[in-house]
Formats: sequence, C-alpha cells, structure tokens
Amino acid sequence: MKIAILGYGKEGKSLEAYFKQHYHDLECDIFDNFSSDEIQKKDFSTYDIVFRSPSVPPLHLNNESSATKYFFDHCPCRIIGVTGTKGKGTTCSFIDAILKSLKLSSHLVGNIGYPAIDILDDLSKNDVVVFEMSSFQLWDLTKSPQTAVVLRIEPDHLNVHKDFNDYVNAKSHIAEFQTPNDNLIYFKNNPSSVQISQKSPGHKFPYPLDNPSDALKDVLNSIEVPGDHNKENAEAALITVAAFLGTPLDSLIAKHRSELKDALSSFKGLPHHLEFVRTLNDVDYYDDSFSASSPSLEVAIKAFPDRPVILIAGGKDRGLDLTPHKNAIFKAPNLAKAILIGETSQALAQDAPENKFIIEESLENAVHDARKLAEGLASSTAKPVVLLSPGAASFDMFKDFYERGELFQQYVKELK
Repeated sequence: MKIAILGYGKEGKSLEAYFKQHYHDLECDIFDNFSSDEIQKKDFSTYDIVFRSPSVPPLHLNNESSATKYFFDHCPCRIIGVTGTKGKGTTCSFIDAILKSLKLSSHLVGNIGYPAIDILDDLSKNDVVVFEMSSFQLWDLTKSPQTAVVLRIEPDHLNVHKDFNDYVNAKSHIAEFQTPNDNLIYFKNNPSSVQISQKSPGHKFPYPLDNPSDALKDVLNSIEVPGDHNKENAEAALITVAAFLGTPLDSLIAKHRSELKDALSSFKGLPHHLEFVRTLNDVDYYDDSFSASSPSLEVAIKAFPDRPVILIAGGKDRGLDLTPHKNAIFKAPNLAKAILIGETSQALAQDAPENKFIIEESLENAVHDARKLAEGLASSTAKPVVLLSPGAASFDMFKDFYERGELFQQYVKELK
C-alpha cells in the first residue's frame, strides 16, 4: 500500500497512524507547507490513495480521497452530520449530550477537533457518530449522512472557495446523496440553508418551529450558554434527535423531559465560543475567538442585548467586503465602544462614528483599554461586557484561533 497525505495537521497525523497500524508494508509520503500551484504540478499516479487534508482544495485525481470520505466508506454505524457557518460545534455538542442522556453510544468527531478516523476501529453498528462537517470536509464527499443538519449559511472561507456559490455547493453534499429514508433538518429562515435542503429526497424538518409548545420552551430554557442563537442550536439538536429516533418531538419531550433538560444544561460551551472567562470589578469578560465572519460577530454582540458591550474585533484581511462587519459592529444598539486590532482595523474604522472606536496595535493593549472603558461604565449602567469577537481570521497576529483566545484569556486573568 502506497499513500500520499497532503497536509500534516490533526487529520493528516491520524491518517498516517491509522494506515501504519493496518498496513505493515505501508509506504507513506507526507506533503506539507506547499502552495496550490506546487501541489497541482505533482505526479501522484504511483499512489494507491492520495489523501487531501480539509484545507487542500480537491485535485480531482482518480486516486484521490480524504479522511472524511474514507470514514464514510467504512463506518459501520449511522452518522448524524452537521454543517453551517456558525453553531456547528455547539449543535453537535447538544446532540451528543442528548444522545448520551438517552443511553445511546454517541461519538463526537470532525471539525470540532476530533479526527473521525481515530475511532473507526472502535465502532459497532449500534453506535452513533455525530460529525461536525466543514465545507472543506464536504467539498468532494459522495455520500451523505443518514441524518443531516444544515444551520445558517453565510459567506465564509471565500479566500479558499472561489465564490459563495462554490461554498454553498460544497455544503450541499451533506444532503445531495441522501435517500428517501434519510432525514434533513434545516434552518428555514436562510435562503442558502433552504436551497441545500431541496437537494435531499429525505424527510425534511425545518426549524425554528412557528409555535413551539410550552414543554419545548421549558426544555430550551435550561441551556446555560448565552444568546438566542444558542436556543436555536438547541432546538435544532432536539429536532435532530427526534428525527433520528423516528419519534415526534413532543413525544420525545413528554417521555424524557428531565433527561433532555439535564443534557442541555450540562453543556457549558466550547472553548473560545462565547466562553465566559471571569468577572472583575463588576465587568464580565467573554472569549469568542472562533468568531471569523460577520454573522459570528453579529450573534455574539446580540447575545448581550441589554448590556453595554466593549468589543475587541479585527484580524486578518482576506480581501472580503467588510460592510457586513461594520454594520454588525456599529449598528449594534448595545455597542459602547469597539477596539479594533489587526489588518482589518483601518478598514473597519473607515466612516465609523469617531466616538465609537479606537485602534490598538496589540491584543494586550486592547484588553487594558477595554478594562478601563468597561469599568468606567460599571457604576452607572447595566453590567458591562468585554467581548473578544474578532469576526476575522487570526493569522495576521497569531498562529491560530486557539492562540488568540488563549492569549486573551491570559491577559484578562492577569488583570488585578
């Protein structure tokens, strides 16, 4: 067996370990730190399989695959796949917690940070896989999960996808290869989510529900992560589990209300996704470093509707139209001040109200500015929030989203 692995991140390393364990005569060549032009010119005809990592666009080779495609081809159990621009990890976590509360053997994998192939050998037909799926993982998929969830779809990753249509088309593979016996749960208030849903021949379940029952409202009120968008994510998770089990949602709640409430309340949020850091001098600090788009930025600010927000935003300039970002920031009624950092700071500040922003050169300085501004408000208004929600990629100033969030938390915790 001779394979090539394009990209040596978490998935690439897991692929190498998996195939070394299964093929003692394995020849494995690793390709990393290459440009798109360089990899396009390589001759891969001598390999049995060429695995691309999620960040590598499809090369359209006859022997091309990915860790996701390989997993789908060999997984012995049912898969619940979740995609969208915002909320994938949270919704997957809710689904996983609900399934576990119902005593099902659930495994959470995918874009959330756990390579699916790591658990492939341990799965049996009675297990359930909850798979967070990015557009990169779905890009060349030729099988769809038996239960698919499509959250809000907004422009993102357009520095990799050639345009928004390409991004939506990649996402649509989560539905396109379903059968009439499969399930598709979709966000009904988003044109792109609806468009993707129409590709599925399966049973369709739109959300949010127009007339939620009092029992459903009671269950949804048990979540502890902030924001109406997270109630939507929890509702999607409940509808998904009901569809997966083949039971009406009201029946599921009637039978398992206590377990469902415990499951939703047990989820405290994902790292760097509106993560509470600390309270200091009557100011709350939240880390939303994974915010990399205007929709992410908008829902983060809206998560605190009745409280003044000192926002730290900005990051890598990917050549996007920043008008939606500026609208999300400066049209937010609860914005007290925006502290802008990174390559996009000047563009975000252009034509913005002068009393609504300052520009800082470092995240550390931004944290100290935010503290002074927020504490100045603390005695005369509702409890202020300092929110890191960049709405942009991180690699102008940081290694990745994780480093950005970890440094923010470090600076906040060092405040005295």
